Amino acid sequence: MTDTARTTTNAWRNWAGNVSARPVRAVSPASVAELAEVLRQASEDGLRVKPVGTGHSFTATAATDGVLIRPDLLTGIREIDREAMTVTVEAGTPLKRLNTALAREGLSLTNMGDIMEQTVAGATSTGTHGTGRDSASISAQIRALELVTADGTVLTCSQKENADIFAVARIGLGALGVVTAITFAVEPIFLLTAREEPMTFDRVTAGFDELVAENEHFEFYWFPHTGNCNTKRNNRSAGPAAPLGKVSGWIEDELLSNGIFQVACSLGRAVPATIPSIAKLSSRALSARTYTDIPYKVFTSPRRVRFVEMEYALPREAAVEALREVRAMVERSPLRVGFPVEVRTAPADDIALSTASGRESAYIAVHLYRGTPYQAYFTAVERIMTAHAGRPHWGKVNTRDAEYLAGAYPRFGEFTAVRDRLDPDRLFGNDYLRRVLGD
Repeated sequence: MTDTARTTTNAWRNWAGNVSARPVRAVSPASVAELAEVLRQASEDGLRVKPVGTGHSFTATAATDGVLIRPDLLTGIREIDREAMTVTVEAGTPLKRLNTALAREGLSLTNMGDIMEQTVAGATSTGTHGTGRDSASISAQIRALELVTADGTVLTCSQKENADIFAVARIGLGALGVVTAITFAVEPIFLLTAREEPMTFDRVTAGFDELVAENEHFEFYWFPHTGNCNTKRNNRSAGPAAPLGKVSGWIEDELLSNGIFQVACSLGRAVPATIPSIAKLSSRALSARTYTDIPYKVFTSPRRVRFVEMEYALPREAAVEALREVRAMVERSPLRVGFPVEVRTAPADDIALSTASGRESAYIAVHLYRGTPYQAYFTAVERIMTAHAGRPHWGKVNTRDAEYLAGAYPRFGEFTAVRDRLDPDRLFGNDYLRRVLGD
């Protein structure tokens, strides 16, 4: 192994603290050539390899007992092509660094999730998405990617080059190789007006189709044990910019959404009986607000309260019925749920293992405060989701296996065939991939 690839042996733990691993070694290659050498050495030593991002997945998708590849030296923008309107970025670059760098250049991604701590490769490999009527996940904005395969080959994949691999590798689960660079489509920076407004559960579910149709980006949160929701509509705006005031923004996003919420979660975990009262209070404390800013400042927000999450993608027409079933289940159970349930949408896309592959989708995400026993709640929700042909988010807690997933994804076999070709010896395998992809 070259001297420049930093090697450490520290144990790895994900952001939520529910997954940990003790690799034989952890390596930070500084170049694609170094990475290829790390793979060759691991193969020689009979060790499996997993690249890891910032650990924002709640599954063991990145866990390994072999060689853990940290991408912290594979960061930065390689190229901005203003003619093609693309940016090529190293795989370990955090989304927040990409967003701020693009903004300085007067550019932006079209859509994004609500957290931007993840690396670009980690976020896209697990299918991270926001909400959108017409614009899809971050992976759907990929125009090309660079992939180092098990034998050290460096492949450039796009619709023109290695198109069969490109069709599956945009959401590759780390199963096909190590992504070292990604080329995203970008557009000139624009303004979004966000309109946040409390709404009753009955009103938002009755008007769900209209709210989705009328807004470029619609999402809402339902507070369990209440009939209250908070809605968010993001639409493009001619301006002028009217960002949140420093003080009011801090009160809403830091004090209420992170500080007081942290205290409420801690209290709820210690005394679960208080949760319904806290939910009623907190859902009523929300007030309507409107602001206009550049995309990443509207789409994303800080998440300092740590949680565990499960999310399912459903056919969009099944979303309201499934959510009503979740509400009925919570009401008749002894469960005490202190975290809001999040509902978002996405158009159909053409990526083999995208949760929106070939169908318009709605997402229902359930969360519990870190350290709270989550199995009973998540199991009950998962039962509802699978009855509606749900597809679990690849980076969030689920119990599905390859047999279920092969039935949920029409192009599942296309993915596994490419995997068999690129990684026949399962250098990039682990227990999670064995469960969801089979052997």
